[in-house]
Amino acid sequence: MIRIGCIADDFTGGSDVAAALRRTGLDVALLFDVPEVGTELPRCDAVVIALKTRTVPRTEAVRQSMDALAWLVTKEVEKVYFKYCSTFDSTDDGNIGPVADAMLRSLQETSTVMCPASPEHGRTMYRGHLFVHDQLLSESSMRHHPLTPMTDSDIVAVLGRQTQGAVGLLALPAVRDGVDATRRALEELATVGVRHVVTDAIDDSDLRVIAEATAGLRLLTGGAGLAGALGSLIASEAGTAAPGTSLPDGAAVVLAGSCSAATLAQVARAAEVMPAYRLDPSATPDPGQMRREATNWLVEHLDRGPVLVYSSAGPEDRERARTAMGPDTADHLERTLGDLARTAVDQGARRVVVAGGETSGAVVQALGVRSVMVDREADRGVPWCLTGDGVALLLKSGNFGSEDLLVRAAGGTA
Repeated sequence: MIRIGCIADDFTGGSDVAAALRRTGLDVALLFDVPEVGTELPRCDAVVIALKTRTVPRTEAVRQSMDALAWLVTKEVEKVYFKYCSTFDSTDDGNIGPVADAMLRSLQETSTVMCPASPEHGRTMYRGHLFVHDQLLSESSMRHHPLTPMTDSDIVAVLGRQTQGAVGLLALPAVRDGVDATRRALEELATVGVRHVVTDAIDDSDLRVIAEATAGLRLLTGGAGLAGALGSLIASEAGTAAPGTSLPDGAAVVLAGSCSAATLAQVARAAEVMPAYRLDPSATPDPGQMRREATNWLVEHLDRGPVLVYSSAGPEDRERARTAMGPDTADHLERTLGDLARTAVDQGARRVVVAGGETSGAVVQALGVRSVMVDREADRGVPWCLTGDGVALLLKSGNFGSEDLLVRAAGGTA
């Protein structure tokens, strides 16, 4: 029996929560997209299904999530975890509330917790407000996110605009009073009809309390922080996972599409030490021509050591790109990066490093990868994923990782 079955709303979110579970000593399988009927799993304690539902229409997000949940139910999972970003990437028209509602109905549960906090990454919750380090979410760089601009840090309010179910707050004082007090507070909220309980948490000990207090809930939701706390509770029963394996030999390619501040700094560092090619729609507005020129460059440079291809850019460059290529610019860039990943692997690349959730989805789909085993982390929350055909993938969320991550992961010299 699988102890934890997770459904993540994007591919890097899937690798993030898989890393959190693997870190506790659990064996973790990571699957991309809804598994087909009859899909067999290797022996594992936890399975993560990574979807691309964060920014699709609500009805489609619910449909895919329900299909994934139905598959997990056939595997008799003990606990279901709906994983979304620790910055709650979801506007008023977003999918977190509707997907959580549908999961509760399917599992015949009446309530769940909503806990995006990930203290190790500087994401904390206090009085229902989400902080990024010492800034309110609404004052952080996430307010400029091109797909999910977060302009309200009050998660109770944001969620309340997404769902017709009652939303309540489990405030920090109750959590700090311990497991029994937290459990009582959750029961009291459920008694008055609260369906979604937004939970405060500012350090890992708070997450541990919440994980223990919610032992009776079939469904939990949140970031990788609470999932890791949950995993640590069952790790001693499941045993210790095998140590990490060696990464495959072969060429390395870095593909970056995220425009987060962290990724922009990582791209700048990587471009200093390896051949780099920028996808620039303002210079090459025809998508076909852009793809051909980038492919030619990649084939010419791939055998010279790690190489970088990126579309990551600041707000002004992104606006110029949209003006030149049109409203589908982001889709064209993602498809191009996915095609380049396929070309690189066909040319012998065995290490593919990807920055950005949408880009990771495009790359995984272009490569036809359906499942991987999760290995050691290159940085906190950024694990290597090993495919069955000898390719190592590193799927990095835009905001994650140290400045030299792309260089180290590709095997370059910092």
